[in-house]
Order: sequence, then structure tokens, then C-alpha cells
Amino acid sequence: MVSTADLEVEVKFYTPDLTAVRQRLLAEGAELVADRIFERNMRFDNSQGELQHKRQLLRLRQDRAARLTFKGESAHQAGSEAQVREELEITVSSFETAVAILQRLGLQPVQLYEKYRETFRLGPVEIVLDELPFGNFVELEGEEAAIRAVAATLGLDWSRRILYNYLYLMALLKEQQELPFSDLTFDNFRQTTATITDILELLAVSA
Repeated sequence: MVSTADLEVEVKFYTPDLTAVRQRLLAEGAELVADRIFERNMRFDNSQGELQHKRQLLRLRQDRAARLTFKGESAHQAGSEAQVREELEITVSSFETAVAILQRLGLQPVQLYEKYRETFRLGPVEIVLDELPFGNFVELEGEEAAIRAVAATLGLDWSRRILYNYLYLMALLKEQQELPFSDLTFDNFRQTTATITDILELLAVSA
């Protein structure tokens, strides 16, 4: 049984101008929790792709620390307009050692993705400004009512919220644009003109 304490509730917004959002956050008295930093992420799965088939995610992330994260399949909660899923996370002492342990268990790194992230907090909501190879996003995490209130404060259109993770967006873009790569890295996207704007119409959700 999944504990409510382990549920992640979040929404994303495609936001090309992160500078304007940052200025609005500071004007509203938001706290800067973590300066902008580069993230390296590896997604792991077995040779049968079992985790992906179950819509689960096992991720190893390196930024200021190394963290191993499991995310369950998105939960469907009555009346919810945000993405809700189980999230379990631990800090590990060594990124490379964690990779070796996972490999010994029959898991392999199957996808790499990168981003720059800056983290704020406004009231009970965590706000991250994400710069990815295919576009910029604002991600809000917290209780849903508080998320909606902060989105309104920041001038983000709730009807244009995105309820998918970055790897799903990458899969959509790869399919539509017939990209020859799966890794969401800055080097890969320097070789293409494809961006998230090519699939925005596929991401619309009802208000």
C-alpha cells in the first residue's frame, strides 16, 4: 500500500522565459532553496524493459549529491488535475558505485537525460526552473490547492499544464520528429532543430 507521504503531486508548464518567472518569484518573496546546477540522470531497466512496461521509473541522479529514485505508475485520484505518483528516494554515497550495484542486479542504464535546475519555495510549494535540451519548464510540487494558487500567482495558465514526465515528452518528440537518438542531452540537441514546441498540441489537457 502506498503511503500518502510518498506521493508526489506536481504539474509542469512550458515556459520559454524563465527570467520573468524568476523575477516574479523573488517579487513574491519566494525563497531560493538551491542555486542553478547541472543534473546528470540515468534511467535503469532490465533487458526486457519491465519497468518501462509497468510505467515505473528507476533513476540515478547526480547534482550536488547522488540520489536513487523510484517512481511508480501515475495514480488516478478522483477530482485531481495534477500528476500524482509514488516517489521513493534515497541518497547514495557514490554515483559510480550505485551504477555498479544496479548492474550486478541485472539492471542497465538505458537512457541519459540532462538539465539545469534552480529551486525555489513559495509557501508550501516547491518551484523548480528547469532548462532542458528541448525547452524550458516551470515545475510546481506540493498540495494541489496550493499548486493552483502559486500557478495563478506566477501567471501560469492552468489549462496549459503538462502532466507528463520529461522522458515521455522525449519519446513523443523522438517519434514525431524521427530523431536518431533517445538520450535527452544538450549535445544531441545541438544537432537538431527539434524542440518541445513541435509537440505542444499533443500535450493539451482539459481545465
